[in-house]
Amino acid sequence: MPPRSNSDVRFTSSTVKIHPLSGRNPPPPPPPPFLPHNLLAQLARTKFCSISLLPSQASMPPPRRNSDVRITSSTVKIPPLSDHNLPPPPPPFLAHNLLSQLARAKSSFDNILDSLISRSLGSIRRHSGARSLRSPLLCSASLSLTGSQPRRQSILCSASLALSQPADSGPPEASVVTQQKSGGHSVSRGDEERVLISEVLVKNKDGEELERKDLEAEAMAALKACRPNSALTVQEVQEDVHRIIDSGYFSSCMPVAVDTRDGIRLVFQVEPNQEFQGVVCEGASVLPTKFLEDAFRYEYGKVVNVRRLDDAITAVNGWYMERGLFGLVSGVEILSGGIIRVQVAEAEVNDISIRFLDRRTGEPTKGKTKPETILRQLTTKKGQVYSMIQGKRDVDTVLTMGIMEDVSIIPQPAGDTGKVDLIMNVVERPSGGFSAGGGISSGITSGPLSGLIGSFAYSHRNVFGRNQKLNISLERGQIDSIYRVNYTDPWIEGDDKRTSRTIMVQNSRTPGNLVHGNQPGDSSLTIGRVTAGIEFSRPLRPKWSGTTGVIFQHAGVRDEKANPIIKDRYSSPLTASGKPHDDTLLAKLETVYTGSGDHGSSMFVFNMEQGLPLWPEWLFFNRVTARARKGVEIGPALFLLSVSGGHVVGKFSPHEAFAIGGTNSVRGYEEGAVGSGRSYVVGSGELSFPLLGPVEGVIFSDYGTDLGSGPTVPGDPAGARLKPGSGYGYGFGVRVDSPLGPLRLEYAFNDRRAKRFHFGVGHRN
Repeated sequence: MPPRSNSDVRFTSSTVKIHPLSGRNPPPPPPPPFLPHNLLAQLARTKFCSISLLPSQASMPPPRRNSDVRITSSTVKIPPLSDHNLPPPPPPFLAHNLLSQLARAKSSFDNILDSLISRSLGSIRRHSGARSLRSPLLCSASLSLTGSQPRRQSILCSASLALSQPADSGPPEASVVTQQKSGGHSVSRGDEERVLISEVLVKNKDGEELERKDLEAEAMAALKACRPNSALTVQEVQEDVHRIIDSGYFSSCMPVAVDTRDGIRLVFQVEPNQEFQGVVCEGASVLPTKFLEDAFRYEYGKVVNVRRLDDAITAVNGWYMERGLFGLVSGVEILSGGIIRVQVAEAEVNDISIRFLDRRTGEPTKGKTKPETILRQLTTKKGQVYSMIQGKRDVDTVLTMGIMEDVSIIPQPAGDTGKVDLIMNVVERPSGGFSAGGGISSGITSGPLSGLIGSFAYSHRNVFGRNQKLNISLERGQIDSIYRVNYTDPWIEGDDKRTSRTIMVQNSRTPGNLVHGNQPGDSSLTIGRVTAGIEFSRPLRPKWSGTTGVIFQHAGVRDEKANPIIKDRYSSPLTASGKPHDDTLLAKLETVYTGSGDHGSSMFVFNMEQGLPLWPEWLFFNRVTARARKGVEIGPALFLLSVSGGHVVGKFSPHEAFAIGGTNSVRGYEEGAVGSGRSYVVGSGELSFPLLGPVEGVIFSDYGTDLGSGPTVPGDPAGARLKPGSGYGYGFGVRVDSPLGPLRLEYAFNDRRAKRFHFGVGHRN
């Protein structure tokens, strides 16, 4: 039969109808639970669907010319989800990266985008022998040409996109073929087909012009593939939708295709974000309001940009991270009126417990220390937001108690409350024991071994399990001897200021040559003191502490035969009262500043003692001393500058005068050889540098003076011994770190060209 002309061909248009997915095609998985509430609500208004074609019911007379061909386009309407399909509410702890959340939200629109690509007209060419499909493809939108006579005809032109096929569809090879005039090739429906786009526009969600052209420019700038007169695939359109959302200025974007006489127009209908008018923060108890306002300050009056909003959220999270606080931004929501609500999740401390571990096995055991003794040392309290930095300080504080070998804090979730439980693991040290040691006395100026002293002590670090300390010690040398009993309560029970109490009893005998010696023929004098007192100390502020107390002292001078004497060989008095002993009741006040506690850190000490004449024979005087130190690092070297001074007013014992010169004063001189007076100033500069391992080299210079106060000391012992009253020294030496402390060996020259070795244990006072 001869083929018929195209004038016998008519178009049948089709409409698009949306049906819910069948049970065989389960809905996509719900969005991640950490999406913000506004995104969940937006997703709740979206329904995944499949699209099928239904033939038009209207019957049309067969046209005779191709010019009578008309196209009926169709629209897509998406009904809301039912209540039982709503996504679950988000958990209390949400992810803080809003950009990643938006990326996940956009993926939920992928199944809809494919249905929004418009159809295009292809070349019309008759072809016989085409196979018919067993069943239609889902989500297809096609135009087909049919003859007026009911017979087998091929699909001459098809512009369609398919998402999936039903389970009972034909074999994979039964595909629709698109034939083009200029082509001689065919494209399988399994490949992505391209649709020619004549125009690309950006409008608002109602299809009208955007009020702000800058936002339209931002959306157009975000497009990469969608350009006028370009052939696009579904994937390319989908990617450009993502790019518009990723620009951060828009809360939604919907591509819509419109058939025009010039071709297919692709319109991106966008909904811009609101203008930022303010911020509301919920759940933040430690975050400063000013910091939050500053983080959003530059956004006021501008259209909310999700990217810049994410920068502000990162700044808030960074504030928590820098302070080691358990807190982060858990959710962000843009409310009506341009108000941004920021939800912050902070982990508060629910409970703190102490767990004792065996020092050998590491298993839990029963401790000797009372738990309340440890807990009161902690600055972390119940109800506070947990800070890792504060927890580290608490660990260091417990270690400084001196009764723990190891301390650690383990935070654990407190159920579903959003809080944390803290478990402090502690390993106790042995609480008491005996010790022995040795040292060198600074008051001995002659003899190879006369300055050596030995010590023996018993100490208990944890009396009654309350960290109270008992120390009984004995130090004995050729001349020196000290018997001392100390009892210290480092924190008085019931006091909230961390006040400590120390009770001390001491009997000592020390050389008297510092003031009344340093001349040939001087007899060996010793000063005996019996001292008893009580002191109270407490921290005043960070790195500052204060001490006050009352001390009673009974002191006198004896000769080498242990006989009490009241004058030296120059007839200078040795006591202020003229009796063999001077009695003094001292009121003491001391303030100490310490930097990091290292030898090179800054330090300042101020001390004042006032003699209280409760009895007429008791001495009445005022003594003030101060010393300061400052270290400066110069590459690997350390420059240390120190200065000290003091002054005494009133009636005091001559042997209590300030002695200048020696290992801890002006090096290059013997102990006390520069002078002794009511006033003094000593300055020192040292440059230390590493040599090899624990060995350091040092270069130093010292200067000291009595400020002309030597003659004001009763009997002028310095003038009688022709002490200069001022002098300087300089030299070099080495220092070695040891278990006893730094061992110092120094060689010094003084201003009188004398040379002298100095050996000491520990840092200079």
